[in-house]
Amino acid sequence: MIRLVTFDALHTLIAPRKPIHVQYSEVFSSYLGALPPDAVSRSFKLALKQLQVEKPLYSAGATGWWSEVIFRTAMGAGADARAVEKHIDTIVPVLMKRFSSREGYRLFDDTLETLRKLQEMGVQTGLITNSDARIAAVLEDLGIWEYLSPVLISETERVEKPSLSIFLAACARGRALPSETLHVGDDFRDDYIGADNAGLHALLLRRTGSKGGGEQKGIEKMDPGAIKSLNIVNELYDVVAWIERRNADM
Repeated sequence: MIRLVTFDALHTLIAPRKPIHVQYSEVFSSYLGALPPDAVSRSFKLALKQLQVEKPLYSAGATGWWSEVIFRTAMGAGADARAVEKHIDTIVPVLMKRFSSREGYRLFDDTLETLRKLQEMGVQTGLITNSDARIAAVLEDLGIWEYLSPVLISETERVEKPSLSIFLAACARGRALPSETLHVGDDFRDDYIGADNAGLHALLLRRTGSKGGGEQKGIEKMDPGAIKSLNIVNELYDVVAWIERRNADM
């Protein structure tokens, strides 16, 4: 029987209200002038990747960590260095606040109903995310925090997916065996492989069309035949159906 379902947060339960680079561009424009959105997008992705390697687990603290991402994003997108130095201490709090609430994020249409349905079925629902601690405020503002327990956030846990320990800790806190636990997320390595290696059941979420945001998250270079062998769902309602089928057979 599946007794516990843990979810990833970003691109699984929630999505940016607008693409992140667009929101950065909007804030930058007031202080740095107009920057090409494509350049902001490329620069943001590079800065994020660099900081994840250089300072894993928000080792500089979330504000310091994101300050560096924001600074590198602006500079890499071609902003004037003097303007960035002058306004960075104003820009950072604006963006940190935006991405701490519904101002920056929204629920997917199937999120709330899925969480309610699973709890009606007697299945506990939790969260495992590589986000910083602000995610709690986001989920509370969006009205789903009360549905999630246990909650494991990489900044506070000092470990992140795909580490086995974060998945096993979720099972222990949810009082479920790994074999009784399902993890759902959109990242092949962090969510699917991480959960599978820890002995959990795993479903890879691949939202179709614009809902997916064009993200492949680790399977874009895989052979189509190998992709077909994965346990893939296209929306959260499919998770409910998967659990109903499995638990009915127990």
